Amino acid sequence: MGRMVSNPAPTRTRRTLNPRQSELLAAVRAAGALSIEALAQRFGVTLQTVRRDVRQLEAMGLLARFHGGARTPVSTVENLGYSQRQSLNAAAKALIARAVARDIPADCSLILNIGTTTEAVARALLHHRGLRVITNNLNVAAILSDNPECEVIVTGGVVRARDRGIVGEATIDFLRQFRVDIAVIGISGIESDGTLRDYDVREVRAARTIIEHARQVWLCADHSKFGRPAMVEVGHIGDVTRVYTDRPPPAPFDRLLREADVACVVASAATPAPAP
Repeated sequence: MGRMVSNPAPTRTRRTLNPRQSELLAAVRAAGALSIEALAQRFGVTLQTVRRDVRQLEAMGLLARFHGGARTPVSTVENLGYSQRQSLNAAAKALIARAVARDIPADCSLILNIGTTTEAVARALLHHRGLRVITNNLNVAAILSDNPECEVIVTGGVVRARDRGIVGEATIDFLRQFRVDIAVIGISGIESDGTLRDYDVREVRAARTIIEHARQVWLCADHSKFGRPAMVEVGHIGDVTRVYTDRPPPAPFDRLLREADVACVVASAATPAPAP
């Protein structure tokens, strides 16, 4: 069994996007590239305001500037940095986490995998009772160790310094011992054919094992994950039981979910908080 770590992750200095910047980033990602003028018209702000937003997003590594516009530095082989992923769509991840926690019953077994969204879910579970949580994410373990009603089991394996995720053959061997009620997983991207994708082969192998060893699989994916490319295939949208997101999925994902008979839960600010 892996060693339990209760110390929180090191504090990282990061900026939080305001709602306009989040929407601006989403617009550029959807289009691939947009001019400064088009963005100013879209959001009803001055060119100077857009340039300032784009400079900040570029400094965070989320956008790349070119003369007269901005584009997304899309890569299929490398994910964004951990601190960037923490700030990106943080409000959406919190809404998703709240909806997931509302639906998780007391006295059940869970697996939470690597990712900033699953870490948000862990924070939303701090008042749940009778949980047994297996995780290959030391950040999740540190968060849930503050819940005295939750037993946390950490996998063995190699700890990635950049995000405190645990990967490797020892991780997979450990996970194979269990069959849990619910696996709550994050993902880097969902392609238009329904393929679930991520970046690190070792992380993907662990994610596949998690999917195979859960009675239900709940996928947490904010709106930016739909149509986002990544190199390594995790599985297919039909492998999951539910998808939790913050906006109604666009075409063709809405059709793919219906055809695969996957429930889609769209979280909103009106989502009730989980019972204490």
